[in-house]
Amino acid sequence: MTPRKPPKAEHTRELILTTALHLFVAHGYFATSVHDIRRAADLSIGSIYHHFSSKEAIARALYDELMARMTELVASASSEHKSSRLRGWSVAEQLCQAAQQEPEKVKFNLHARHHEFLPEAPPICSSRPFELMQEIVRDGIASGEIRPMDPIAASLALFGGVIRLIQMCLDDVLQQPATSYLEEVWEASWRGISS
Repeated sequence: MTPRKPPKAEHTRELILTTALHLFVAHGYFATSVHDIRRAADLSIGSIYHHFSSKEAIARALYDELMARMTELVASASSEHKSSRLRGWSVAEQLCQAAQQEPEKVKFNLHARHHEFLPEAPPICSSRPFELMQEIVRDGIASGEIRPMDPIAASLALFGGVIRLIQMCLDDVLQQPATSYLEEVWEASWRGISS
């Protein structure tokens, strides 16, 4: 059985978002115009404005979609285990794999200064995925796996190195994929906060 093709409108919307993502990551939000997106997607300007009222609306749709995907990834990885250590490891591993599989999406999530063009969006570190990471840490403190400390500081210590590792791989500072370095980074992070 052949998979059903998405309706044309949905395909056009996805094409706009994929093209905008590529251009925003390659050139930056402010250096990309709706006309640049139109040209790269080979669409009419009317097609773009049929789906999105502005460049900011395109960026908002990307941000919302990518935050929802990241929330799902963190929640799913976290639900696989009971201990905070294994839950955190699973999240870190899934984030590294996402960076390898969908680098532009992860770059847009981590590198873009969203508050500059989406001023009403919460800062990335206050978004739902990061709240879920803090939950892992709070649960670890409550269970005694993580020593008593400020949960935000503990979250930074536990996941900050992993996020920086991903950024360095995405910026081609490190030549191997993030998963190649993850175990050492994770162990150092965990030792820093564990009881």
